[in-house]
Amino acid sequence: MTWDWGAVADFMPYFWDGLWVTLQILVFGSLISFALGLVWALLMRAPTRWVTWPVGGVTEFIRNTPLLVQLFFLFYVLPEWGITFSAMTTGVFAIGLHYSTYTMQVYRAGIEAVPVGQWEAATALNLPLRRTWTVVILPQAVRRVVPALGNYVISMLKDTPLLMAITVLEMLGQARLFAQQNFQFTEPLTVIGVAFIVISYLASLALRALERRLVH
Repeated sequence: MTWDWGAVADFMPYFWDGLWVTLQILVFGSLISFALGLVWALLMRAPTRWVTWPVGGVTEFIRNTPLLVQLFFLFYVLPEWGITFSAMTTGVFAIGLHYSTYTMQVYRAGIEAVPVGQWEAATALNLPLRRTWTVVILPQAVRRVVPALGNYVISMLKDTPLLMAITVLEMLGQARLFAQQNFQFTEPLTVIGVAFIVISYLASLALRALERRLVH
């Protein structure tokens, strides 16, 4: 076997298309997981079990079900009930929903780490509950959990190839398409392997820089 740089050059248009799709999945999936995870975390602090029990049950079910099963259910089962979305929309929502159950736990830990004195100070100042959360508690909680949230972004990146199972042509999907058309597997798969390593490394550097900025 010999390395073919010509195949690498031929693969690059496929690669850029796949990279663009992968980054869209990562960005929008992360936004969904961060926002929905915060909603889950706040609902779990509700004073009534009529809220906490259903939310806890739903999030446990999602967290303990494989992401691939969720992708198949959303893409192949929901259309039988008349609910249809594009493969890209389904994939982004599924990965965001799945990881929201993990970010929920991260937010919970961050909220619980806020000193009790902060809650007492907000009460002493007679701050409304909404301002207590938005001005006092959440800014401190989120600052504490940025590294953990960043780790889940990197994990989400590594799970984007699963969307190939529902016809989304992210990087691995484009590599597979090129390989099947040209009968050359080594070059495209090597390129995307290196790409995943580079993107993960750059993301970790950005995360460390953000962490240092928040600390100081």
